[in-house]
Amino acid sequence: MIHKKIDVPIAGGLNFPLQSMVRVEQKFSAPQIGDIKATIKNEFAKEAIRNKIKRGQKIAVGCGSRGIANIAIITKSVIHELISLGAEPFIFPCMGSHGAASAEGQKEVLAGYGISEETMSVPVHATMATEIVGHLEDGTPVHVDKNASHADGIVVINRIKPHTAFRGATESGLTKMLAIGIGKINGAATYHRHGMDMFPSLLPKIRDVNIKQRNVLFGVGIVENAFDQTAVIEIIPADQIADKEPDLQRLAKENMPKLNFSRIDVLIIDEMGKNISGAGFDPNITGRNRRAVAWSHALDVKKIVVLRLTPESHGNATGIGGADVITMQLYRDMDVGATYANVATSMNLDGAAIPIIMNSDRDAIALAIKTVVRTTPENCRVVRIKNTLSLGEIYVSQNMVEEIKNNPDQFTIMSNAKNWQFDSENKIQPFD
Repeated sequence: MIHKKIDVPIAGGLNFPLQSMVRVEQKFSAPQIGDIKATIKNEFAKEAIRNKIKRGQKIAVGCGSRGIANIAIITKSVIHELISLGAEPFIFPCMGSHGAASAEGQKEVLAGYGISEETMSVPVHATMATEIVGHLEDGTPVHVDKNASHADGIVVINRIKPHTAFRGATESGLTKMLAIGIGKINGAATYHRHGMDMFPSLLPKIRDVNIKQRNVLFGVGIVENAFDQTAVIEIIPADQIADKEPDLQRLAKENMPKLNFSRIDVLIIDEMGKNISGAGFDPNITGRNRRAVAWSHALDVKKIVVLRLTPESHGNATGIGGADVITMQLYRDMDVGATYANVATSMNLDGAAIPIIMNSDRDAIALAIKTVVRTTPENCRVVRIKNTLSLGEIYVSQNMVEEIKNNPDQFTIMSNAKNWQFDSENKIQPFD
């Protein structure tokens, strides 16, 4: 049993001085859409899109991925255009095991994104029930959300980006949503039994069955820039997703932020959560993935400390196993049932493994610094970020300043070196 406080005897203790930190801006290219509503209106003006909508059609609009900038505005704009063309849209949660794998939980997740019956002015139909609409060649059943399956047409809205656990022509985006998201937990659990390493070939096959067997009209593909802002919105007819989505994924990778270093001794992440990444904190940023995933990355991070779980995660701490040290607060905020449901569905059980728990922020940070081999606390390369979506401004330890100055095309120094600020309970001051 873990008590409210853990007494940990550590040789020499953890009260050594911490290096002062410098605030730094990282420089990224940042294309951005100025008028989202107008962009979506223009996409609907395309003949290939308009011709798919028939007056009186009941159209299921699927959304549900976390952390998408402007998702409520994008969804409402899509709904508005469908209504203007005479359709009768409704929204359905297009997600596998999120929301504790319950209909009400998934509805709450959408509401947390600003997507509800009140904000969208259309019904939200949530169910975990699915219908089998076909089979793959090996006999694998293909599941579709029951409400979506009975609609006259289906539309999905999703961000296209690199996945956290596999590599392929399509990773996280429209294809994944038209396979795992639309299949709810029944489909997600079925497909994950194949192993994520099979997803690059498996998910397109599932997508194509759904497109053929149900009237999937189109997908709304979103690409974001390095500052988590909407850079591209493209509506792709269903029969063109296989050809066009890989191009948007390449664009997403080009626009993805990163930590512009080759080595970090201790990476401090203020917050993790499902609204930030499916893995809590994105392995594409940290360079570290789960044990079962084949992964290579240019960045070498020795120790990862995570301090908080976002409220938007509703206790789902999937990915916590990727950290070395967490705080007691993060551990207490974890909903074990919701986390286990998500991790069990993915088949990657180490995503819920509990790291070392320390009583306070300062102790968590100090333990990570103290346990980096072949270095001392005063020479440790420490980087602090808010989360893996917010990398425009970061903090770095003072011993990294010369490297920063030598790379003016990548960095700008924003402040002088400052000491760490902790309150009376050794909780760090928020990332400002």
